Amino acid sequence: MQSAILPVIIQGGMGAGVSDWRLANAVSRAGQLGVISGTALDTILVRRLQDGDVGGHMRRAMAQFPIPEVAEQVIKRHFNPDGRQAGAPYTVLPMYKAEMSVERQQLIMLSTFVEVYLAKEGHAGPVGMNLLTKIQLPNLATLYGAMLAGVDAVLMGAGIPREFPLAIDALAVHRVATSAFDVEDMPAGEAAHITFDPAVHWEVTPPALRRPLFLPIIASNSLATVMARKSGARVDGFIIEGPTAGGHNAPPRGQTQLNERGEPIYGPRDEVDLAKIRELGLPFWLAGGKGSPVGLRQALAAGAAGIQVGTLFAYCEESGHAADLKASVIAAAARNAVDVFTDPRASPTGFPFKVVAWAENPADWENRVRICDLGYLRSAYRRPDGTIRFRCAAEPIKTYLAKDGKLEETEGRKCLCNALMANIGVGQLRAAGRVEPPLLTSGDDLKLMGAYLDGRSSYRAADVVAYLLDSDEQGAQVAYTASAQAML
Repeated sequence: MQSAILPVIIQGGMGAGVSDWRLANAVSRAGQLGVISGTALDTILVRRLQDGDVGGHMRRAMAQFPIPEVAEQVIKRHFNPDGRQAGAPYTVLPMYKAEMSVERQQLIMLSTFVEVYLAKEGHAGPVGMNLLTKIQLPNLATLYGAMLAGVDAVLMGAGIPREFPLAIDALAVHRVATSAFDVEDMPAGEAAHITFDPAVHWEVTPPALRRPLFLPIIASNSLATVMARKSGARVDGFIIEGPTAGGHNAPPRGQTQLNERGEPIYGPRDEVDLAKIRELGLPFWLAGGKGSPVGLRQALAAGAAGIQVGTLFAYCEESGHAADLKASVIAAAARNAVDVFTDPRASPTGFPFKVVAWAENPADWENRVRICDLGYLRSAYRRPDGTIRFRCAAEPIKTYLAKDGKLEETEGRKCLCNALMANIGVGQLRAAGRVEPPLLTSGDDLKLMGAYLDGRSSYRAADVVAYLLDSDEQGAQVAYTASAQAML
């Protein structure tokens, strides 16, 4: 598959398990690029297995994994045919270490293979995977598992994924791949790296894999130039994401200033110059605030190959959001009673993070007891004795301070790892029967979704595709403007 024939619509890689295999499969069947989220798939797989693997989908895909003994061991260890008993918490995987065991690498490979395999099952359309650069330790194993399943495109943002075009080239021929490993407090002139060797997983090296397209997600011209000219291997295009997109946003350039709501203020310096992007000679898709027929036409008129859309797909029937949360947000959006707040403090990564607010939100963050037991967003740091350890600004404050963390870094932080599991209905059960609170994220377009719903309480991915490709631009503009005015 060449970048020139990629569809005009790329489905966003929203959150852990929101862009799941069902959603990606549905979007690809509709002729566009369905995308799975590659975040925390090992935890998601084992929790699905502990819940009994309803429908048998996990085991059906696991049976196709090319290292069968890995799948057999994971089923033996984690599958509960009767599901969890009432009141039983999930068994938690050990958190990542700086040096990952072969067994943990294989669980990551397997979980990603399963998600991509199911997303590609039953159709010939392309399927992509979204990765977060800042979740560094599992990314190479995640990539390899996706490539074993034939993933067609890799989208990567939330950082500078400069090493990954070369890494993809290496993984395609089963050679050692390396990527950056950011470790705080490293001595000047020293750097850490993550290494993944496919050879340790095979007795006989298999044939070469097809190389997926690589589409970095960028928010500045400088990053686009670095990726296009200094990656050392092929980059196939860009997703250009603006600050209205959901999830983590790039921080504003320069010193951060907040508006009256406490949100970061973005200005002209944060706008990407599309003319300069066009000079790089690579296709690009626009993301953030483009989820309408008008937005698509504006993008095409600006020279884009199309748009990436997250918010509308995030609440369709096939998305991975827990059904009760999805229905509650849709009901609020239908009466124009939903808000999106760009929270500069929620994410322990320090990146601004879009948070959905609505009156019926069941989350009780005030009474949540801090705990860090998933650890995907932890930061690595080097101790004086040379060992590498991890800390998270959302973990218990005393624990964070004992690791030389700063108290001000803990203020307002929320455990996104556990919240994202709660968003998709596999939240951990805590003491006294409490379930981890959700923390939904969406783009600013959610505030305009009432016009799209037009009285409906549900819709499908194919409905979103048909809407975006609607040729009646005038009608779309009227509906979009009416919805915007209703929010004023």
